[in-house]
Amino acid sequence: MKLKRLILAGGGHAHVEVLRAFGAKPVPEVDVTLVTPEADTPYSGMLPGLVAGHYSWRESHIDLGALARYAGARIKPTRIVGINPGERQVLCADRRVLDYDLLSLDIGSTPPLNEIEGGDQHGVGVRPVESFLEVWTALCQEARERPLRVAVVGGGVGGVELSLAMRHHLRLESGLAPQTDLTLVTEGQSIVPDHSMGVRRSLQRALARNGVGLLTGLRVVRVDADGLTLEGGAKVPADCVIWATGAAAPAWLARSGLELDERGFVLVDETLQSTSHPGIFAAGDVATMRDHPRPKSGVYAVHQGPPLAENLRLALTGESLKRFRPQRRALALISTGGRHAVASRGGITFQGWWVWRWKNSIDRKFMARYVVGTK
Repeated sequence: MKLKRLILAGGGHAHVEVLRAFGAKPVPEVDVTLVTPEADTPYSGMLPGLVAGHYSWRESHIDLGALARYAGARIKPTRIVGINPGERQVLCADRRVLDYDLLSLDIGSTPPLNEIEGGDQHGVGVRPVESFLEVWTALCQEARERPLRVAVVGGGVGGVELSLAMRHHLRLESGLAPQTDLTLVTEGQSIVPDHSMGVRRSLQRALARNGVGLLTGLRVVRVDADGLTLEGGAKVPADCVIWATGAAAPAWLARSGLELDERGFVLVDETLQSTSHPGIFAAGDVATMRDHPRPKSGVYAVHQGPPLAENLRLALTGESLKRFRPQRRALALISTGGRHAVASRGGITFQGWWVWRWKNSIDRKFMARYVVGTK
């Protein structure tokens, strides 16, 4: 019997669950290949804690190599730069062409730096995470030598958590907070607009208490070596600009022939399969569920992992796929730098050290799930 070829493009949150599930219950006569440039994948839920100093690099990363071996999958250490759906081929950055019978995309998104003048040259995206962490490490070292000005662009949960985590690390670990000016800039009239007023007030107080400046209702129009230029001409001086807003689709998708949404992300149905090309699945940030669009957030990618694994298994064995409907509202546990967090779901808000411990427990249980050999 001819082996069926499954390619998993990207090592995102949904694909780590696919690998775990296939390792726990292998699918006969299937050749699985993971295409990813990274040997380890960071867990987004722990990134603020890593920056703040609560977690080590190892504690916050999943070992893709070990997980792939557990699943009996091969790894191609490169990234996907295109597909040829008609020929069922994946085009890789190292110029290799890989054939597939079934393809799954979990390659995330990119920061929309090219949408702002000078963004590509002078802005630092949070993604890819490893590139951001290299910049952050260098920034901490530089802060020991001279006062710095740091601007974080983006008033969503990611921007707020990152700003507070950076401030906490500089203060607690390095004692550098007093000489490092940190400002959060957002074009929204308030931070975390998708959350309740109670959450916004709690996080505004946390920013103020920790000495993080906040500028709202101001759109960035240019980034240069001196910092930010805002609409209207106002300047925000900065030695480093961190971009923590929005998500852009990988540019090659526009040439893929797949049906995309208005922002360029892959449209999928309730089975997480492409609405235009059967045999191609997508999950995480790179995908948009046509009938159930949700924010680009790691929590939704995590929840897509089990149904994606099940439907890939069913597709490989020729069985009918199962529909998946994501939850309407996800619980958000938002860290505030130290071992303190704010919980938000709908209009319900609560906070405290115990919320951080709750979040820590959830995150560590998630990571433990992907230690090789766990079922």
